[in-house]
Amino acid sequence: MDDLTGFQRDLLYVIAGSDRPSGQAIKDDVEAYYEGEINHGRLYPNLDTVVNKGLVEKGELDRRTNYYAITDAGRESIDARRAWERQYFDV
Repeated sequence: MDDLTGFQRDLLYVIAGSDRPSGQAIKDDVEAYYEGEINHGRLYPNLDTVVNKGLVEKGELDRRTNYYAITDAGRESIDARRAWERQYFDV
């Protein structure tokens, strides 16, 4: 996960905490956290990056809507990150 941007890491966390969210659902959750609009030109290239790294699976819900799901590698990456964080503060 050390090669992800903070935004990509946040996308990974949102996807991991949801059941096969659409891009729009991810956008809504991330916008709530960032308290501002996230445009498609920022969202979808970053989603493609986490998909291409094998951390997220992308599939079709219908002809116009994709879903995203965390992979085993993505879950392991999150677990490793959380273990690293616990070294510095107890959560």
